Amino acid sequence: MPNEEILACIDGVAEKINRDYAGKQVMLLCVLNGAILFTAELMKRLNVECELASIKLTSYSGTQRMNEVHAATSLVGDVKGKNVIICEDIVDSGNSMEFLLGYLKDLGAADIKICTMLFKSQIFKKAFKVDYIGKSIPNVFILGFGLDYEEFGRNYKDIYIINEQ
Repeated sequence: MPNEEILACIDGVAEKINRDYAGKQVMLLCVLNGAILFTAELMKRLNVECELASIKLTSYSGTQRMNEVHAATSLVGDVKGKNVIICEDIVDSGNSMEFLLGYLKDLGAADIKICTMLFKSQIFKKAFKVDYIGKSIPNVFILGFGLDYEEFGRNYKDIYIINEQ
C-alpha cells in the first residue's frame, strides 16, 4: 500500500473523529510501538483538543499471534473520566483490544473508542465494535509504516506484504 493511500485513509478517519468529537476533548492512546506513525499522522489532522498517552502491549512472536495479551509497559497517562480513543496500527483477532477495553474501563475511562489504521475483518470475531477503520485488508502479514517483523521495517513509508514462505 503506497504512502499516499495510507495518508488518505488517515484523512478519512480524522474527518470522522473531528465530526464525532467537535467541541469535546479526547485522549489518544497510542498502542506502542506499531501505532506511533499512525497516531502522529492522525493527531496532525485533528481539530479537537487532544492529549496523548501510550501503552505497549505484546501479542505476537515473529509472525505468530499469541493467545495471551500482556501489558509490556504501564499506561503513560491518566484516563480517568476521559474520552479515550485507542489508536492501533492493526486490529486482527481483537485480543489486544479486548484486553485494553477491560483495562481502561477498570481505570475509569468515561468513553472508549477503537481507531485502527488497518482491520482484518476476516479473522475478527469479537462482540465489540471497532469504531474508526482506515482500511480493511485480507489476512496477510504486513510491515511498514509502523508495523514490524521482529522490530524491523517500521520505518518504511509504504506497507508491504510479507511472503511467509
